[in-house]
Amino acid sequence: MSDAKKPYSKPQVAESPISDVFEGRMPSASEKQWAEKTLAPTLEKAPEKPIGAATGTNLDEHGNARFSTISNEPVRRLYTQADLPADWSYDKYLGYPGEAPYTRGIHATGYRGKLWTMRMFSGFASPEETNQRYKYLLEHGGGGLSVAFDLPTLMGYDSDHPASEGEVGKCGVAIDSLEDMEILFDGIDLEKITTSMTINSPASVLWAMYLVVAEKHGADWKKISGTVQNDILKEYIAQKEYIYPPAPSMRLVIDTFEFGSKFTPRFNTISISGYHIREAGSTALQELAFTVYGQAKAKSENAESRLIRSRTWKSCSTASISRKSRHR
Repeated sequence: MSDAKKPYSKPQVAESPISDVFEGRMPSASEKQWAEKTLAPTLEKAPEKPIGAATGTNLDEHGNARFSTISNEPVRRLYTQADLPADWSYDKYLGYPGEAPYTRGIHATGYRGKLWTMRMFSGFASPEETNQRYKYLLEHGGGGLSVAFDLPTLMGYDSDHPASEGEVGKCGVAIDSLEDMEILFDGIDLEKITTSMTINSPASVLWAMYLVVAEKHGADWKKISGTVQNDILKEYIAQKEYIYPPAPSMRLVIDTFEFGSKFTPRFNTISISGYHIREAGSTALQELAFTVYGQAKAKSENAESRLIRSRTWKSCSTASISRKSRHR
């Protein structure tokens, strides 16, 4: 065995530090010159270093530094025309602002004509104190309101419940009754501002209170606008602020969809949220999978099922009425 020949192995060739400039690309003559005359000497003098501890994410198979997005998509050090698709054209891939594919934004003038809505996530202590805060924010440039509720409200408890002790008004405003909601929005024109409410398990109840307050203000439900988060599935996955089992909770979510589509067409009855899932330990891919595919699919299927049942019931009722009228 000692005299046996060892299998031939190809000698290792050091990977060129600028090989990525040429791999799978057709760089221009000027880019080639830059890579050879400027980039290569710079890398030899000061090689790129991985950010943080060396892992499979920030080091490639050759041990070179690798840079990536939060979704682990690799990021090149330089992008040029050599990185464009072979069929690239201005109209197909870039286009104009306000037109498909919306690469340059959904508005023709960007934010020159209309600024994005600026709203501070705000709520603390009592409805009176939060109301003062809301008025201050609106007077100083706020374009809308974003309500932060305290933990007892998020969990469906009144402030005087034993389980609420030590949490009332701590991480948001305490809302126990319609009177509290009236105080919260006292003196605020709900037709002119939009309101976002970060509430999930008891969302239908808090939203109902908001609509009653708007009605008492003389606001037209068809004109008021805003968003209620109403995203119950991510509570089971990550945040854990659920009250009821999944099935009845989903029924309440679909109830708000149905009600909103009929009576409050400008109000967003759900805002699916993924960052809780990411903060609970998921990867970026899992965050999107659970949020966009899982939640959106489950909720759309429940909504479609409700619509089908509704149409079936209506058609059965119509057929029943027709039979009765014929027998008469």
